[in-house]
Amino acid sequence: MKLYHADASPFVRKVMVCLHETDQMGAVTLVPATGHPTNVGTMPVAQNPLGKLPTLERDDGPALYDSRVICRYLSDLAGGALYPAAPRLYETLTLEATADGIMDAAVLMVYEFRARPEDKQDPVWVEAQWSKVARALDALESRWMGYLAGPLDAGLIATGCALGYLDFRQPDRDWRSPRPALATWYKNFSARDSMTATAPKG
Repeated sequence: MKLYHADASPFVRKVMVCLHETDQMGAVTLVPATGHPTNVGTMPVAQNPLGKLPTLERDDGPALYDSRVICRYLSDLAGGALYPAAPRLYETLTLEATADGIMDAAVLMVYEFRARPEDKQDPVWVEAQWSKVARALDALESRWMGYLAGPLDAGLIATGCALGYLDFRQPDRDWRSPRPALATWYKNFSARDSMTATAPKG
């Protein structure tokens, strides 16, 4: 299999952590790709018409894309290790969707300054994206800490990658102080081997 990959993408990192946690790193070849909404660059548009990462090219079927689809596929290859049975499954999926929403909003904040001309950039729109992030973080602090203390699954992985991306791309925004329980959880989770091995480098 080939994984089209960019080191800085939190969605790619989520897939990479899943690969590490399910001991499947040896099953994929990493293919670097770069681009953004106004310039597809070297994105795998032949494999994924949306031109987005991550994209997983399989040997025995069409390419898979969207990190949730890929993580579910990798989990199934590993015997379902990262997605528990119902009814807990729905909590896993909701937590994963919440974390993905944080990443979506944070990536849009970056694109506003990287992909749009300076005279077209909208700071109010950027702050609206951060408001989404802040509300999701508040929900994690108030509603999800008991779940985050449970066994590893795709929801926990997505949450760890989302928080790591905030540190990477929004280091001046203090998400920790108002959310001490979440900050403590992330400190411990980010020390996992899979997280340290996949930390973005630039």
